[in-house]
Amino acid sequence: MAIECVSSVACFGGEQQRYRHAADTTQCDMHFSVYLPPQSTLRQVPVVIWLSGLTCTDENFVTKAGAQRYAAELGIALVAPDTSPRGEDVPDDPNGAYDFGLGAGFYVNATCSPWSRHYQMADYIVKELPDVLSHIGALDLTRSSLSGHSMGGHGAITLGLNNPSQYQSISAFAPISSPMNCPWGQKALSGYLGDDQQNWQKHDSAWQLANAATQLPLLVDQGDQDAFLTEQLQPHRLIEAARHSTYPLAHNMRGGYDHSYFFVASFIGEHLAFHAEHLTPA
Repeated sequence: MAIECVSSVACFGGEQQRYRHAADTTQCDMHFSVYLPPQSTLRQVPVVIWLSGLTCTDENFVTKAGAQRYAAELGIALVAPDTSPRGEDVPDDPNGAYDFGLGAGFYVNATCSPWSRHYQMADYIVKELPDVLSHIGALDLTRSSLSGHSMGGHGAITLGLNNPSQYQSISAFAPISSPMNCPWGQKALSGYLGDDQQNWQKHDSAWQLANAATQLPLLVDQGDQDAFLTEQLQPHRLIEAARHSTYPLAHNMRGGYDHSYFFVASFIGEHLAFHAEHLTPA
């Protein structure tokens, strides 16, 4: 498998890198970013995979969150894949909206035409990306966790709970708690998967928490000044699902914080420390 490192710069004693490769799952070239902490020159390091939100690429998190400082201290690698397939042949929202198509893959495997050819983001993250990352010898992929923001928070929770043997922990900032019950999610899931809502359930974080057979450690932060709080994010659904199933959810409502990367940057250190506790070798 050929992967190309398109950039690499020094950062907190480690390296911030960006890669490109031809992806089989999405049938297009994909980019992803990797931060290698200084410890990676001495030994393999565990990995936190960050899933970004609507409109983002692989570069938003690595340039805005300030996470590298904490990752360097903890000896954790950060991997940030793109949020959708891209390219001239990849279809986009016919109306040019930001919440569907390019930049809005929702971390599902599309089954409806024309999206099904390229929009296979669940398989890309869970199956193909680890295989690609195995070519970067500094990464210990047996110790992997998921984190994300907004659409990516939804992705982190659903992909983690759908594949619990692959990840050690999950965290999310302002996740879309129940795509089945909000406009963003209803548009995306009906477009990619069709109108049968039974096919939506495994992509709904609240439904997953209520029905999880395996309970991975889960940390969620939410800002109470988030403009999307009531209509799109609906954190009460996640909290109620966890209570119903006695899922050990750690949920923080942060006063004064909004939906932006100012919010993410304020608490990313706590999230990486949470993951570090669960990524320590047995």
